[in-house]
Amino acid sequence: MLQVSSTIPLHNPHMFQVRRASFRCQSSPLNPSTKPSPPSSTDCTRLHLANLDKLLQKQPSPPITQFEQQQQQPQPKPFQKETDNEKKVKNIIEGLSLARLWPEMKATEEMSPRHLNRLQRLLSMTAEYSPRNVLGSLWREYHGSNDWKGLLDPLDENLRREVVRYGEFVQAAYHSFHSDPAMSPEEPPTPQRVVLPDRSYKVTKSLYATSSIGLPRWVDDVAPDLGWMTQRSSWIGYVAVCDDRREIARMGRRDIVISLRGTATCLEWAENMRAQLTDVSPENDDNSAPAQEKPKVERGFLSLYKTPGAHVPSLAKSVIEEVKRLTEVYKGETLSITVTGHSLGAALALLVADEISTCGTDMPPVAVISFGGPRVGNKAFKNQLTAKNVKVLRVVNSQDVITRVPGMFVSEEVEQKLRKSKVGEMVENMGLGYTHVGVELKIDTKMSPYLKPDADMACNHDLEAYLHLVDGYLASNCPFRANAKRSLARLMQDQTSNMKKLYTSKANALSVNLARKSSFSMPSCLPSPS
Repeated sequence: MLQVSSTIPLHNPHMFQVRRASFRCQSSPLNPSTKPSPPSSTDCTRLHLANLDKLLQKQPSPPITQFEQQQQQPQPKPFQKETDNEKKVKNIIEGLSLARLWPEMKATEEMSPRHLNRLQRLLSMTAEYSPRNVLGSLWREYHGSNDWKGLLDPLDENLRREVVRYGEFVQAAYHSFHSDPAMSPEEPPTPQRVVLPDRSYKVTKSLYATSSIGLPRWVDDVAPDLGWMTQRSSWIGYVAVCDDRREIARMGRRDIVISLRGTATCLEWAENMRAQLTDVSPENDDNSAPAQEKPKVERGFLSLYKTPGAHVPSLAKSVIEEVKRLTEVYKGETLSITVTGHSLGAALALLVADEISTCGTDMPPVAVISFGGPRVGNKAFKNQLTAKNVKVLRVVNSQDVITRVPGMFVSEEVEQKLRKSKVGEMVENMGLGYTHVGVELKIDTKMSPYLKPDADMACNHDLEAYLHLVDGYLASNCPFRANAKRSLARLMQDQTSNMKKLYTSKANALSVNLARKSSFSMPSCLPSPS
């Protein structure tokens, strides 16, 4: 047998014996009546209940800090007496011991590692999209054949991805224009370089818009550095066609896209201000029809659509010729035409869709997917688009004021009520009886956990903010979806002042160089035919 002395020297064995002899079975401080002999089960139950009652009656208080003592010092107000209710409230607040809980509470600037990792992923350049499922025979529903019924609230995941994809085509138009906005007034323009977000499409035609108004010559003498800002004709978009067999099989058809950017030049802004309604087709005007039954649109939009430039055809002529050519090239295939645009481009998209829907026999289905579009025409113009079976899906930010002009500066619901009153008749007589067209997908800046709820007008109208909100939209009664995949890099770069401070500070802490990052991927750089 192993001896203690063989491993540890025993220096004082007498002390060990004394301590061993003095060891006795003592009663527990929580159970003073405990005896060495085992008690009965009834006694044990009674004792446990008694001990539990004592614990509930009096809890051992933790040591009070100096901060707690200062907080608990009574500070009675002069000439006032505490009522019984005030004393009860005071006792409850003091019992919470907020000073002791404060160090354990997370400040608003704190984020969990999981949220930090998610923020870092959303700020990365890696393109991560929602799944592109096979649409197949259902493509007509996603193209609006049934006015997107049952797909908007809650938002169908396939439709969400398609809407974001068409929005990225508009972003490509913005990028292409701002990379080379100038046009020579003496010679035809060179082919515009277009960076497509989807490699399965190829650009087939560049589109130009020309203003019918011009600035006085003294403007160039006073401000000669304005350059392209004052040019009458500008590159405004492109026509592209899907040219990838696998993507055609996924979508269930060959898709033709017409993408149009928003306002950029001074003359385009000037055209936006020409809010008087005018006939869409004066050459086909029926003088016998009442004025309210004639399709009318805003004068400035129609001017940009119909006016030819010195070296470029009008937008109307260019797009009709190209659509006719493509439908003839791919004759016999299942085709669709999707017109997409933002702001001014959304308004021009309606004019384009109205004309190409009847520019030939057996035209493919035409749909418009617009972002932040203003009102374009009157109720007769709306009815004309409906009669031509043009499907329109308007993505609208509730905080975007551009979607409420021109016409009555109110929401669509309020406008419908006012139209039935004398105010509506007065507006019609003034030539400002505008109405929206199509189905509305309503989003809201306040839904985003990243954007400030009081974001400014520019943020509420920004296209990237629109795509961010669509990517996170689930339903009208649901919060921003937690598994949203769209990168925040470009949104933070363009809308830093409108991002919540929590995320901008954390982005800086993560050493993300926002000046060099952009959520727009650049897979290829293709020159578009002029």
